[in-house]
Amino acid sequence: MPQRIKIGQIGTGHAHAAGKIASLRRSDDFEVVGVVEPDEERRRELEKDSAYEGVTWLTEEQLLNTDGLKAVAVETEVKDLLDTAERAVAAGKHIHLDKPAGENLPQFKRLLDDATRQHLTVQMGYMYRYNPGFQFIFQAVRDGWLGDIFALHTVMSKTMSMESRRKLLAYPGGTMFELGCHIIDAAIVVLGRPDRVVPFPRHSARYDDGLLDNQLAVLEYPRATVTVRSALMEVDGFKQRQFVVSGDGGTADLRPLEPPKLQLALARPRGSYKKGYQDVPVENLPRYDADFVDLAKVIRNEKEFEFTPEHDLAVQETILLASGLPTAT
Repeated sequence: MPQRIKIGQIGTGHAHAAGKIASLRRSDDFEVVGVVEPDEERRRELEKDSAYEGVTWLTEEQLLNTDGLKAVAVETEVKDLLDTAERAVAAGKHIHLDKPAGENLPQFKRLLDDATRQHLTVQMGYMYRYNPGFQFIFQAVRDGWLGDIFALHTVMSKTMSMESRRKLLAYPGGTMFELGCHIIDAAIVVLGRPDRVVPFPRHSARYDDGLLDNQLAVLEYPRATVTVRSALMEVDGFKQRQFVVSGDGGTADLRPLEPPKLQLALARPRGSYKKGYQDVPVENLPRYDADFVDLAKVIRNEKEFEFTPEHDLAVQETILLASGLPTAT
């Protein structure tokens, strides 16, 4: 086995923070040297969480000056992601940056440019990139199985508690910013940067909080359209999450996304798949594990990173436009 890569985590306030540290701690590729959480009360609470049990708590300065540290997972609240990531990259570290990449597009571009100059990787934390169902679809598109793509229909919804709604009020982009970002990343893998993005923001819940909790965005391409819908009142919403790609050669219908259930319709046989509709067996992997396997390979120079800075910048611009937010500040 190659030597494990030293990594730390800065922040615990992101919704995915506990899942990320748990994945890193069970990884054969990484050695977690410590976690940064400046809020002492929050640290005491997290000591009761199995994901953080026994971790070494460090200051950010201590972590970034740890001998041999190669990478940092940035898992702060969204408002602090970019500032924290900039400090980690300035210290010469590869980063796993959770989503979405803040609300300041020029700052995100500056971060990506700084990382590129230092030959450092910025891996975004969009949680479906390595999902086997999405991986199958991405490859089917690359291989031309679906022909010319003319439509993507996507849904990314759930129900949300009042406490979670209150936290989300800090971000005017609403549920498109919080949840729709995952599916926008996947859509841009398939079709690239859209020509135009049209948002349809709505507040629909009975709660009088003004949260944009029922949003639709249309991404326009020369020969295709993409719909992205995200709502926070969707009963059993995880089962309604879907990513449907239609082309003149076939359709790939992933629904639900987790555990992935995939159907494929083909105009003619492709590989081991027949003409017409059929189920495609796909593995149900734990979230995040494959992300860090890939990151380790990139850090060890065993492969090129698949998701370029240009891709990530196009994703972030599209997320902001789909959320009705400005792209220049």
